[in-house]
Amino acid sequence: MKTLSKDCLKRCESLGFTSPYVVDLEAFRGEAKQGLGEFIAAGHHGTMNWLEETEARRSHPQSLWPEAKTAIVLGMNYGPETDPMATLSKPEKATISVYARHKDYHDVIKGRLKEVAGLIARDTGEDVKVFVDTAPLMEKPLAMAAGLGWQGKHTNLVSRDYGSWLFLGVILSAAILKPTSPEINHCGSCRDCLDVCPTQAFPTPYKLDARRCISYLTIEHSGPVDIELREKMGNRIYGCDDCLAVCPWNKFAKASAEIKLRAKSELNAPDLAELASLKDSEFRLKFSGSPIKRIGRDQFIRNVLYAIGNSSQPALAVSVKPHLSSNNPVVKEAAQWALSCLQR
Repeated sequence: MKTLSKDCLKRCESLGFTSPYVVDLEAFRGEAKQGLGEFIAAGHHGTMNWLEETEARRSHPQSLWPEAKTAIVLGMNYGPETDPMATLSKPEKATISVYARHKDYHDVIKGRLKEVAGLIARDTGEDVKVFVDTAPLMEKPLAMAAGLGWQGKHTNLVSRDYGSWLFLGVILSAAILKPTSPEINHCGSCRDCLDVCPTQAFPTPYKLDARRCISYLTIEHSGPVDIELREKMGNRIYGCDDCLAVCPWNKFAKASAEIKLRAKSELNAPDLAELASLKDSEFRLKFSGSPIKRIGRDQFIRNVLYAIGNSSQPALAVSVKPHLSSNNPVVKEAAQWALSCLQR
């Protein structure tokens, strides 16, 4: 059984990663597969049909790559410099999830992860494969089994050292490496993350109904949002950090030292009026290299119109009216709803 070399450990640190945590895939079994099956069976995945289509492959990393013997899990801190909930009380502003206020983390992490994987392949003489949230791999259960953190009651990973703010990368290796110790759950009786959710998206602790989650509604769901839920979205136009931000373990978190993961100042509190005026070319230019770009301009405008409708700022009606003639029926309906809210 091999261990990672000192060269590899030092390189992980210099690249901005946490220490590497290791899982023995022959011993990795358990609740992750069952939890995913229950999530899908209950319909909690909403329109994310790809989760159902890839359920079998997600059940275990060896379903994805049978030769894999070990998973190496690495985290990268993206802790914010400012309070991510500060703009929720500013109705004329938009609130964007912390992870989307800077360069797309896939672009930041993947190249560096490949470099670490190359060192592991060199040291062990065995094949490796790299994954950053783009393959049917259950990173959070692996991270818990490896000892990097635990899945909190909000189903996200929590770390004693980094709080809620970690991006995850996984390297699968055909080599047999010495595993690290798994982490235990440290949530105790705390339920701050459950109680803060604006839409009550957690039917029970450790269970998420994505259909009520603002991150799902603003990013994954492209159709009209139920009026009951859109009224609770406030000014959140891309994702939601509420359940992450209130976690008490964030008292140990630090702002990210990675320059590419620091928020662009213009995305910390952008004006709703300015965002509503973006043409397609302007949208693509403004969010070039950002994860926001992938939802497209029309869905983005839909989200902005919902935020304007919730703003109680009649002056924003002028930003809504051009969208009443939109060729996109979802945008057009969102504009009609927003205007009716402002006129009420």
